[in-house]
Amino acid sequence: MIGLLGKKLGHTRVYDASGNAIAVTVVLAGPNRVLQVKCKDGRDGYNAVQLGFDDQKQQRLTKAVLGHITKHKGAAVKRIKEFRDFALTVKPGDVVGPDIFAVGDYVDAIGTTKGRGFEGVVGRWAFAGGDATHGCKGWKRRSGAIGQRLFPGTVRRGLKMPGHMGQQRRTTQNLEIIQVRKDDNLLLIKGSIPGSEGDYVVIREAKKYPVVQARKDREAAAKKAKELAEALAKGKKEAKKK
Repeated sequence: MIGLLGKKLGHTRVYDASGNAIAVTVVLAGPNRVLQVKCKDGRDGYNAVQLGFDDQKQQRLTKAVLGHITKHKGAAVKRIKEFRDFALTVKPGDVVGPDIFAVGDYVDAIGTTKGRGFEGVVGRWAFAGGDATHGCKGWKRRSGAIGQRLFPGTVRRGLKMPGHMGQQRRTTQNLEIIQVRKDDNLLLIKGSIPGSEGDYVVIREAKKYPVVQARKDREAAAKKAKELAEALAKGKKEAKKK
């Protein structure tokens, strides 16, 4: 599985070859520096690659993180993420960027949703609330009874109640890559991804639609389209001869 650390920059729209507008999220997805490579045959017991993103001053890092980076002769970074079973062959010190993906690949975007503060049950869980008329005074945006009489006499676990909303780790799956701008280290991804502008995100190949399978499907579709175009051209030539 391949993936990158990135930063959500904002939203815009681009146009495809047919002139259709596509809403995209712009993600700064590089450069990612390889800090450590773990091998199944080594001390770690599994295959993984640690990537670092976004330069940072050394004095702003904890001693543990700085010691880990110094041990592997890496540069000081703000974010470190480990990707297991990394599909590319890399070594510490290498730099990877958005060009590991291609236009048409599908990815999963992982981020932290926007914080909404303390919300009631209507805003947080879309409860209907009480009636606004017929004597129902002061009960319009409440949840109603939450008890269970004599037995068990407690509030059910997991009951939807008012509380803190947002700031949760969420994954949006199967998003298509519309453009890869290698020189600018940018990925333009169709649709929206979790988080505010400026938040860190993880972009990995889609678990439900891996990059290898997506590329095979695109090649098969292109081959089929080419064969169809050749067949149509051949049919037109034969019709002209007649």
